[in-house]
Amino acid sequence: MGLEAAGLRSVAAIDIDSAACATLRLNRPEWNIIEADLREIDGKDFRGIDVLVDGVPCPPFSIAGKQLGEEDERDLFPDALRLVREAQPRAVLFENVRGLATPKFGEYRRNLQSELLALGYEPEWRLLSAADYGVPQRRLRFVLVALLSKYKMKFQWPEPFQDRLTVGEALFDLIRSNGWSGASA
Repeated sequence: MGLEAAGLRSVAAIDIDSAACATLRLNRPEWNIIEADLREIDGKDFRGIDVLVDGVPCPPFSIAGKQLGEEDERDLFPDALRLVREAQPRAVLFENVRGLATPKFGEYRRNLQSELLALGYEPEWRLLSAADYGVPQRRLRFVLVALLSKYKMKFQWPEPFQDRLTVGEALFDLIRSNGWSGASA
């Protein structure tokens, strides 16, 4: 939604999970939803896109999991990098869990950055909280933005909002439309 608000149009949304694809089709019927394994996608089909956005599976890096990183079969960062090589977008946006920001995965992050640098991108990681940007939940995400060098000066990380939205504030109109007056029982 943020990318849409910034004026970008989705060329394709790819997910292996049929329920996730069904949800996307319901909420974004105009989008090209591809239900497939990312490892089977040819990035050349998307050559020249402005931004490649990828939220690869989080369990390999999750603090709640075994943190197997590259040893986990669900680690799709190598395929995400392959897609970057094939599609050659102007910018790359990867997001994952905060576990990827821990010292345990320092070398892994440096390797990702090195590969992006070799491809001509200038990568930068940030740990962001959704609550700082108008989402009523504390959801920390580790975000990488990498732009081709000639575009680097055109990007600035967003400043956090001054006020945080509560769940009650976000849902009040919906709750009220179902007859709730706001008075406690």
